[in-house]
Amino acid sequence: MTNTLHRFGSRDSLRDDYIIFAMAARGINDQGAPPKLQTFLRLALKHHPINVGNAVKGGIFRASKALTPLAHWRRREFIAPEEVVESIDTCTTVSAVFDDPANLEAFLTELRGADLGISINIAALTDEARTCCQRAGITRHSVEYSLGFHGDLNRLPDRHVLELSTMCGHGMVAHNLAKKMLDWVKEGRRDPRQAATYLAKFCTCGIYNTTRAIRVLEEARVGK
Repeated sequence: MTNTLHRFGSRDSLRDDYIIFAMAARGINDQGAPPKLQTFLRLALKHHPINVGNAVKGGIFRASKALTPLAHWRRREFIAPEEVVESIDTCTTVSAVFDDPANLEAFLTELRGADLGISINIAALTDEARTCCQRAGITRHSVEYSLGFHGDLNRLPDRHVLELSTMCGHGMVAHNLAKKMLDWVKEGRRDPRQAATYLAKFCTCGIYNTTRAIRVLEEARVGK
């Protein structure tokens, strides 16, 4: 998916970032797709993803629709993953995010056996994704690359802001929000886990990697 190609960071920064999608093509194999997409996510949940998402309804981290002064005490930090699965009632794109290649590989092995007949797409470091596929007995069909960032790069925010904001490929995590969370963590107003959860709520596709976000926030806090 092109929306996950532009996650900013060095190779080392992306070492724990693996996103896998499933989707059906409208008018080609979309008939009966929702149960297959549900099966995809249920299989994924057996292998410890850190986030799952339904592009139409959202992921496990969601912004509140009714913010009041009481929301700080009453709103849920995240919803149960099974709620995401049950929300699939139409042809959509679903995703799972892993922070461990071993878990992704185990999922791919089981997914290959399920033979769902829909498109599967992995966004990660190219050689890491290829290795996981090979070990799971899958031959890669094609590969798409990001050519990086070009132009007047001096106008871009700093590295930590970009690493946090570009994990939402649709631009729903604003640079200023990422900067605010970085400042709050440095000031001790929020810990990295809390700040990462806040950021993930705005990525409505459910592809935000909170493990990586926590690491980036902690590195910024200690001045790395």
